[in-house]
Amino acid sequence: MSQTKATLREQAKEARSLLSPAEIATYSASIEEKLLGLLNGFATVMVYVAKAPEAGTRGLIAALDRRGVRVVVPIIERETCSLRLSYLPDPAVLVPSTFDVPEPIGHELPARPEDVEVVVIPMLAFDAEGNRLGYGAGYYDRFLCRYPHPKKIGIAFSCQQAQSIPADENDVKMDCIVTEKGIIRHSGRAI
Repeated sequence: MSQTKATLREQAKEARSLLSPAEIATYSASIEEKLLGLLNGFATVMVYVAKAPEAGTRGLIAALDRRGVRVVVPIIERETCSLRLSYLPDPAVLVPSTFDVPEPIGHELPARPEDVEVVVIPMLAFDAEGNRLGYGAGYYDRFLCRYPHPKKIGIAFSCQQAQSIPADENDVKMDCIVTEKGIIRHSGRAI
């Protein structure tokens, strides 16, 4: 990991830590509303389950479920540094797991990566060119390199935006990024 990425991660964490719980809730609701507009017409959507203080996704998951969208959540496999997928018909089964991320451990319904049309991805930092920084372990980049077909939507708070994120060959760009302030589109792929 380059020092620049480490510095950018720390700056983004610090900026996010200054948000109050009320701001996080308000901004998350705004992000979820924008996402629902982007996700019209998709049948299978992969969404990470947020942990504090990330941009919330539980409202989005509930709204997609009400629409009849098949919601898929990632489960972190630390041993293989990969993600396995599970459908989530009932968010009540989520329990804190690896890295305290809520996962449906013990209630998994395996999902095929090939069926996922859109992936909603957490970001620690991002830039206007669609580059993202996660937490540094590369789980999403490896998954998206192996399964490049889904549309990629990164979400974060606007305070986490950096001027420029150094991108390596293994870093996967987002098709668009959603913050509480708006939608930043990047690729020629329609979303």
